[in-house]
Amino acid sequence: MSDVVALASEMLSIDSTTGRERDVVEFTANWLIEHGWNVTLQEVEPGRSNVWASRRGGGVTLSTHLDTVPPFVPPRLDGSRLYGRGSSDAKGIAAAMMIAAQRLADAGEERVDLLFVVGEEKGSPGARAANRLEPTSKWLVNGEPTESKLASGCKGAQRVIVRVRGREAHSAYAHLGSSALEPLLELLPRLRDLPLPVDPILGPTTYNIGVLRAGTEANIVPGHAEAEIMIRLVGDIEPVKRLFAEWAGDRVELVWGSHIPAQHFQVINGFEVEPVAYTSDIPLLDRWGTPLLFGPGSIHVAHTPIEYIDVAELDASVDAYVRIVRTLLA
Repeated sequence: MSDVVALASEMLSIDSTTGRERDVVEFTANWLIEHGWNVTLQEVEPGRSNVWASRRGGGVTLSTHLDTVPPFVPPRLDGSRLYGRGSSDAKGIAAAMMIAAQRLADAGEERVDLLFVVGEEKGSPGARAANRLEPTSKWLVNGEPTESKLASGCKGAQRVIVRVRGREAHSAYAHLGSSALEPLLELLPRLRDLPLPVDPILGPTTYNIGVLRAGTEANIVPGHAEAEIMIRLVGDIEPVKRLFAEWAGDRVELVWGSHIPAQHFQVINGFEVEPVAYTSDIPLLDRWGTPLLFGPGSIHVAHTPIEYIDVAELDASVDAYVRIVRTLLA
């Protein structure tokens, strides 16, 4: 078993679902200290800290997140695959970054930092806190499962709640009330007709109606109904907001939530290049340098019960991170 697979397996054996990162933070910090790194723990919330490791600074920061989505799935090595929660998103990536950074340091190249944040899967409080630090790096290589391709860009994200108010009544006398659900169900299919923006690199703006909430009981006319939608952005949010406002009309309330802008990234020669449709912490880490996005593993198995990373790809990613850092420093 290679160093990176062994390290990834150890990290995967620690439950670090969002909010429970304390143990994996402690493990990561101790590993780095034992290998000669100067480690700063930045408390984000009680029991939750970012890990910042450096030697000289001023060059490239390798960064990803230590939290995972629930539930915890312990690791298992099965043939050519390492399974477990976080194997691709993103503790396998963290392990590859640690081994790559150590290899660079052992070769005398100390202008590389490591930044591991908490909470990326839910609100990104770690990245927001990390951007209050005083980094000296000129480049930020963020890690997400890009199938070992450099991402040319990534879509942004915008949450919106579509809310309708009605009037409750006994279901036997439904005419005395006003259903909030029926107009919402009539409205949602019309989203398909919106001429949402398209970008030549990132592709079309998309949306997902992820959550529906309505009413209290089957024998009560629902007095409230709402849908929570995630929009994947390819450009400016304002045209999208205008289209949604026209679609919603007067009866529907739109509650706009968290927003992460779409981005285009730096790429370098010698790597396959492809855009990705998901977001990352990059927009929240703008003080850490010009961003690149790269990582082993596939987003298509992340967040699933069979999440895994190919062992050969994980091993190869160590060399890839070394090559990216050396190219940027040159």
